[in-house]
Amino acid sequence: MRPRVSGRIHLSMDMYVETRWTRVKRRGRGTGFLAVGLVVFALAGFIACERTSDQAPEAKKAVVAERPGVLHLTSEELARTVIEVTPVVRGQLLVPREFPATVQANENELAEVTTLIRGRVMKVYVDVGQDVKKDALLAMLHSTDLGVAEGAYLKSAAKLHEAKLAYERARDLYEQKVVSLAELQRREATMKTAQAEAREARNRLELLGVPRQEVERLDRQDTIKADVSLRAPFDGRVIMRKITRGEVVETQQKLFTVADLSDVWVVGNVPEKDVQFIRKDQKVNVIVSAYPHAIVPGTITYVGDVLDPATRTMRLRVTVSNPDRLLKPEMFATVLVYASPTPDALTVPLEAVQNGPTGTMVFVQRGTNDFEVRTVKVGNEQGEVVTVLEGVSAGEQVVTKGSFILKSEMERHKIEPTL
Repeated sequence: MRPRVSGRIHLSMDMYVETRWTRVKRRGRGTGFLAVGLVVFALAGFIACERTSDQAPEAKKAVVAERPGVLHLTSEELARTVIEVTPVVRGQLLVPREFPATVQANENELAEVTTLIRGRVMKVYVDVGQDVKKDALLAMLHSTDLGVAEGAYLKSAAKLHEAKLAYERARDLYEQKVVSLAELQRREATMKTAQAEAREARNRLELLGVPRQEVERLDRQDTIKADVSLRAPFDGRVIMRKITRGEVVETQQKLFTVADLSDVWVVGNVPEKDVQFIRKDQKVNVIVSAYPHAIVPGTITYVGDVLDPATRTMRLRVTVSNPDRLLKPEMFATVLVYASPTPDALTVPLEAVQNGPTGTMVFVQRGTNDFEVRTVKVGNEQGEVVTVLEGVSAGEQVVTKGSFILKSEMERHKIEPTL
């Protein structure tokens, strides 16, 4: 069996050499000296390694953390790390409440252009995205129904003209005692009937959307055109077109949508718990997803009177000026409504806050090379800063740039944050 050697390290060096020398003395002088030298060298190395392994962690820990919850960097480590600090600030802070919304066209400046009579599209004069003036020609239709209505109007006008002449002639003959009073009254009744038929035919043209200028042309020229012109109701932009040349359109079709986008609506939904912060004519800010760094001012012009029973939210409408047409209908947006300001709030840059093993934390500078790992309780965010409810005091220096690197060092050396 292999001899146990665990007890040898408790012997003194002289005793061990002497014992070993007694055993090898008989084998020869040269061989004994060589064996003694090797054993002495091995034992000295074993003892030195045991002492080094026990003392190294103590030296390393002394460099990393001299106090509990404090991360200590050596001068070399600090030179390799870019560290920037910012003081904790106390002051008034406006905390906004955010509500999801969408951009919509101002319905007071929006028009759906349709036709009042069935017809075939002869020509289209505008396209989507084109700005138009009031009464600008959008498209031209040809309608046989309009031709029939114009023919009926011309017939009624001719019949009325004939009835007027007959009545005037009968009146002259009555004064000369040539015709009776009954004949005069019969001619007068015929004239009034023709007048009613003419008015009915004219009203029918107006109901079909024929402008007054076209009716006057019919009176002058007695010529049927049967053309239906679609015109812009006001100055605006064509945001929708569903019409092509040659197709037959019906009265229920929406052919164009014209909108004035100089003002738009931002319509959102407010949860029931936040209804108390909303009032009409309140000034608010709007952030659109397409322009995340731009804040657009607006005014609340409508507050819903009832809640949606399914979502328990109230409808909110904000009117926003849009002179450059940057806001497009159906864009996603956020309405920022500022409630009562917080007069005495502690704030730190958002960059200083890190997620740690026990929650959010910051690094507070305690010296040139020391940084205390502090657990904090944060509140609402406002831009690039966040409110701190617990954990720091005003004036303390917190690390902003380089805080993530300090967090990595903290996790590597297993330093626990202080409360």
